[in-house]
Amino acid sequence: MKTKFLTLLVLVAALSSCKNNDKQNPVVTEQPKEATVHPGKKLMETYCYSCHDATTSHDNRLAPPMIAIKKRYISANTTKEEFTEDMLLWMKKPSEEISKMPEAVERFGVMPIMVFPDRVIKQISEYMYNNDIAQPEWFEAHFKEQQGKRKGMGMNKSL
Repeated sequence: MKTKFLTLLVLVAALSSCKNNDKQNPVVTEQPKEATVHPGKKLMETYCYSCHDATTSHDNRLAPPMIAIKKRYISANTTKEEFTEDMLLWMKKPSEEISKMPEAVERFGVMPIMVFPDRVIKQISEYMYNNDIAQPEWFEAHFKEQQGKRKGMGMNKSL
């Protein structure tokens, strides 16, 4: 009798363990990782946006917005290395002769020399080259207008 009882007990235990349990296993979800921000973005916002931001109105600007610099200095054939070299040269010795933005020089004058380590200029340049840059609401219309003027002056450059 003990054997039958023990067998029955084992059978009941086995069957009850196969029964669908109402308890759900907790789902472990990975916490979203904080998006990494390119160091060049932070450097550009810190060092460049005091004059080259995208929020100042067209009439109250101290200098062209960063998107204008990007569009004038980077063409379809410009490599990141070429762009970076242009930025290093401009930052170390800004002059009317090497500027690719004659309209900006005419309006704002030549940028004063700013002393930054090469690594800072390189990081900002890399960020500008590889990422979308904020632009003012008025910029697209202004850029197209300026392109039309340049083409009319025999300056049909691919920008």
